[in-house]
Formats: sequence, structure tokens, C-alpha cells
Amino acid sequence: MARSLKSILPARRGAHRENGAGGSGAAPSLAPTENDELIDLRRRREELRRRVAELQWDLGGLVYEMAIRDHIRVEVIVRRAAALQEADAELSEVERILRIEETGAAGSCASCGAPHSSGAVYCWQCGQPLLEQVPSQSIGAP
Repeated sequence: MARSLKSILPARRGAHRENGAGGSGAAPSLAPTENDELIDLRRRREELRRRVAELQWDLGGLVYEMAIRDHIRVEVIVRRAAALQEADAELSEVERILRIEETGAAGSCASCGAPHSSGAVYCWQCGQPLLEQVPSQSIGAP
């Protein structure tokens, strides 16, 4: 994976927790584990799902109210739709990262859309090459 999960996640709340081992005096580790990052991503996914649903509901209600009053303001609809699109794009990215983390898939085939792992050279479903073919002259040319 090209970037870490930390670049997607908001700052973790509650990073300084009490040591639950009965106060041994040792400072708790502040480094998040991979499991913590996945839990944070799952939590963010649920927040985004709720936000997208709410924005869809609000946008539909807004358009309905404008329509029954015969006073459509396109600029207002476009602003609300842009906010919805932004939240939906972030949700898609979080879901993509979670899918990669949970399934080990690194991407999908450009021809058929089947998921593939990071080391795959050919698609398991359609047999198409997954790597881009580059002319040998362009490799190592100054």
C-alpha cells in the first residue's frame, strides 16, 4: 500500500489512556496497532455512511420543497450536491482501504473488475495482464 492508514484517519482521540494493569508505573505505548487503525477506519466508515445518508435525505427534501414552491435555486442544490459528493468520495476511499486490509486485495482488473493481490501478474478471472507493458528501450534510457 503506497500510503499509510494514518494519512487517511483523523487524529486518534484518547491516545493517552491509563494503564489497566493496576498502575505498574510504566508508560503505556502510544503507537497505534494495526488493529486500532482498522477499528478507527471502521468507525469512520460508519460515520461517513450516516453522513451520506443524511445528506441524501436533506438534498431530496430540499429539492422537493423548492419544487412544490415553484422556486428552484440551482446554486443551492449544486452546493449541497457537492458536499454529498465529497462525503461519498471519502466513504468510497475508506471502504476501498478497508477492503484491501481485510481481503489482501491490491486492486482490480481493468478488463473485468475482478480483485487481485499485490503480486499478481495476470487476472485470475479473465487472464489479462495486470502490469503495464513498457518498451524495453525506455527502461534505463538516460
